[in-house]
Amino acid sequence: MNLELPVISLFSGAGGLDCAVERCAEPPLTHDGSGSPLRVAVATDCDETALQTLALNSPHTKTLCGDIQTTPTQEILEAGGLKRGDATLLIGGPPCTPFSKSGFWIEEKRNSADPNASLLDEYVRVVRESKPEAFILENVQGLTYKTHKAQFDRLIEGLRDAGYNPSYKILLAAEHGVPQLRRRVFVVGRRDGKEFRFPQPTHSGESERDRIVDHSKIPFVGLRQAFQGLPKEQIDLSDIVEGTYADLAAEVPPGQNYLWHTDRYDGRDVFKWRSRYWTFLLRAEPDRPSTTLQAQPGPWVGPFHWENIQNEKGESRARRFTVSEMKRIMTFPDEFKFAGGRREVQRQIGNAVPVELGKVVVRSLMEQMGYVQPMLDGTEQACNEQLSLI
Repeated sequence: MNLELPVISLFSGAGGLDCAVERCAEPPLTHDGSGSPLRVAVATDCDETALQTLALNSPHTKTLCGDIQTTPTQEILEAGGLKRGDATLLIGGPPCTPFSKSGFWIEEKRNSADPNASLLDEYVRVVRESKPEAFILENVQGLTYKTHKAQFDRLIEGLRDAGYNPSYKILLAAEHGVPQLRRRVFVVGRRDGKEFRFPQPTHSGESERDRIVDHSKIPFVGLRQAFQGLPKEQIDLSDIVEGTYADLAAEVPPGQNYLWHTDRYDGRDVFKWRSRYWTFLLRAEPDRPSTTLQAQPGPWVGPFHWENIQNEKGESRARRFTVSEMKRIMTFPDEFKFAGGRREVQRQIGNAVPVELGKVVVRSLMEQMGYVQPMLDGTEQACNEQLSLI
């Protein structure tokens, strides 16, 4: 039997979670051995460029471009050829700006008064009215902070009132084989009332807050390892760090940031200690995962590549990651295509869910619901996959 289980995708963006859904059973381990049983029937977003990206990679998915606050659930269902209760899964990550640490300098965000926070209510509304078998919601970990307690409690209560039993957990992408220290909260619930059990980490290593390493697990995937096999490519001039702090950025060693140029380190004594954000002039380390890729970084916001490059004048300069490298950091397939210019592509990538992290969650849910066969213990499976690459 060739299963085709329909999925509704909200706040789809470029389709990181959508891609995870349709690849969740790789290697193919469905009951009929055909691969992932899930197909995204309809995807919605207000970002037309992101939906163009999604269409390039998933031409079978019907897309709706518009404001979710004015898009009736029935319109979404009809676009996907669905009725209430038909969808196996509803996925989506409401825009994270209201809950992101990078927005805490704005008072309304810090006080959880951002009007976009109400998009969580729209997610609940579509879950309640479309009645899927299960849902997965993804967002930044800041959603769980005390400053956003009212919004988060309302989200959980709304999902319970809709007839589900939401469970949530903050996952570190690097602990699931993604070469990025990116923390995200996942909220998962099933219509049948059974509790979702989150997957256990398969990888371990040092992060920005943890120094204890579990040596029974696979080491974190570093960037050098993640970039293996990428063809040498011409670096675009726009990816070279020029301007006011160009010399200083080029002098920062891998793993360091602007603090290198304070009186406590060996660089120039230019900045005051802890006077900037951590990502200011941040250089990546080749044998560690990247820090979080941002959607709209400023000109001096890293992480920048650990190697310097010469500009047209022969001067040593730091450089930004290429699109191919960013896709590897976010575990998008190499063949994945993005619409739009360089800035728009960075925004889409930075806003996306790392594909492999999404796959881990989706696959675990599909196993527990009986739609795909259970695979090996997570660490053993990850070991086998790494060995297959050697």
